[in-house]
Amino acid sequence: QVQLVESGGGLVQAGGSLRLSCAASGRTLRIQAMGWFRQAPGKEREFVSGISKNGGSTYYADSVKGRFTFSRDNAKNTVSLQMTSMKPDDTAVYYCAAGISSGSRWYDRTTSYDYWGQGTQVTVSS
Repeated sequence: QVQLVESGGGLVQAGGSLRLSCAASGRTLRIQAMGWFRQAPGKEREFVSGISKNGGSTYYADSVKGRFTFSRDNAKNTVSLQMTSMKPDDTAVYYCAAGISSGSRWYDRTTSYDYWGQGTQVTVSS
């Protein structure tokens, strides 16, 4: 089993920045890909960003490209999402996810991930 705990959410004004972190515990050696998703009230969970096992490849939703940066520290079993130039549309609960299957995957699909955190609320005021 793998446990994921997100932190760093909160309230920020439009144009501001916030950094989310996700700490993994348990059988962390099994983790391959990591991802961030978000879910706004009344909407489906959507892909934000994904990162490969060694951190060499990152993927972003068009809506956050150029504003968000996903990084990974395997030695500390943590990942971070640096969010800048934030917009009210970024308001959502953000979820960290971990995938354990090797091989190719669609990073932007929830089905590519096996473990999920509880989520952290991010609110961007206008």
